[in-house]
Parts: sequence; structure tokens; C-alpha cells
Amino acid sequence: MNISIDIQVACSSEDAPDEDSMQRWVSAAVRNERDAAELSVRIVDEQESATLNHQYRGKSGPTNVLSFPFDAVVPEPLPILGDLVICAPVVMREALQQSKTLEAHWAHMTVHGVLHLLGYDHVGDNDAEVMEALETDIILGLGFPAPYTENTLDPKV
Repeated sequence: MNISIDIQVACSSEDAPDEDSMQRWVSAAVRNERDAAELSVRIVDEQESATLNHQYRGKSGPTNVLSFPFDAVVPEPLPILGDLVICAPVVMREALQQSKTLEAHWAHMTVHGVLHLLGYDHVGDNDAEVMEALETDIILGLGFPAPYTENTLDPKV
């Protein structure tokens, strides 16, 4: 599998994951659904997250991860999945609130966002069960604890 990730760190975050970790998490999330995948991951502050969340989702305030799937009409299939925007301060705050390691929560938010880029969603109960089970399998496979001890999925995502 060939995965290309463009990582943009648009805020001062010493706790942002390194490129190797991000590559491992994205690869685990893509699994065998694609032979090749390209995506951008932008790590932002709360202000940029809140602006994008309002502009594209009509919701106020920052959120942990936003997913923007690539949906252009092209003459031939392209490996582009889309863009993820992950808010570093929100991820840090949630990790503390949920008693998770920061690395485990970064991995979870990355996997969660990539699954959205692949077309998974959690709007309906059945979709949420499928996506949550898949996230749990992937996160456990990466060596982290299960991300949901109860149904704590943030509806803002």
C-alpha cells in the first residue's frame, strides 16, 4: 500500500505526533480499502478549527477533527482521500478529560478522521455502531486501549 501524507503544522504544538506515527495510524485506518491513498493533515489551533467548523458545518467553537473528503469529478480515479484538520489544543484537552494518553487520542482522532474520508459516518445508530467497532479494532491493533469505554463519540465530529 502506498500512502502519501502532507502534514501541515499551522500552530505551535510541541505535542503534535511525528510523521512516522501519523503514517502508521493512517495506514492502519486505510487498511485494504485502497492500494494507494493521498491526504493532507493540517494541525491547527482553536481559532482556525472554530472558523472552519463554523464555515463548513455551521457549528460554533473548535472541534477535535474535521474531515473534508475529496469529491471532485475527474476523468480517471485518483488516490486522493481528502483533508483532515486536527485541532491540537482540543485533542490535548480531551485526552486529559478522558484519561487517555495524548498519543492514544491523537491516533484515535487520526483514525476517526481517515474513516470519514473513506466514507464511514456515525449519524445514524447503525452507522455509528459500525464505525465505532471499526475504530476500536484499528486502535487495538495499533496497541492502544479501546477508545470507547462507553459511547462517548463527540457529535461535533
